[in-house]
Amino acid sequence: MTSRNLVVIGVSTGGPLTLKALFRELPPLNAAFLIVLHITPEMDYRIAQGLATAASMPVKLAEDGEFLKSGHVYMAPGGLHLQLTGNNRVVLCEGPRVNYVQPAADVTMLSLGRPLKGKLIGIVLTGMGRDGADGIRHIHEIGGITIAQDQQSSTIYGMPKAAAQTGAVDYVLPPKKIAGKLMELLEPM
Repeated sequence: MTSRNLVVIGVSTGGPLTLKALFRELPPLNAAFLIVLHITPEMDYRIAQGLATAASMPVKLAEDGEFLKSGHVYMAPGGLHLQLTGNNRVVLCEGPRVNYVQPAADVTMLSLGRPLKGKLIGIVLTGMGRDGADGIRHIHEIGGITIAQDQQSSTIYGMPKAAAQTGAVDYVLPPKKIAGKLMELLEPM
């Protein structure tokens, strides 16, 4: 069954450890989780495998044409941008770097649209630069819920700070509290 609820996470420097800290806290939830981590094609599979050891939900690299399923975690493969059609079908594409990175969280987040069939949650975690800021503003504008990691728990407070500065972030929290907020917003599987 394709997912009605979607959580899109943009993350960079310090990402693998932060993602493990977040997913270690989460039970299987009724949402598809899509992670856009700034990684190279050489590292993507290994990082997905590492996250799978911490997560209670299956973790895999997203494949072109695939429909997102609830209770699953998908990672954008390195070196490709990931867009969604209908907020639930993966389209992988090459193309220029955005915010100096590929995959870029903004590309994924800006591909989301109305009508929202369920809950849409956008999260920006630790990282350099400002990837995810435009995406967070867009998610906020189309009725989604937005979260940024707090400065204290961020390895590098570039991306979450840029997101928070848009004025479109609903919650600024450390990873453990982000997990708590997700459990509040989403039903268990």
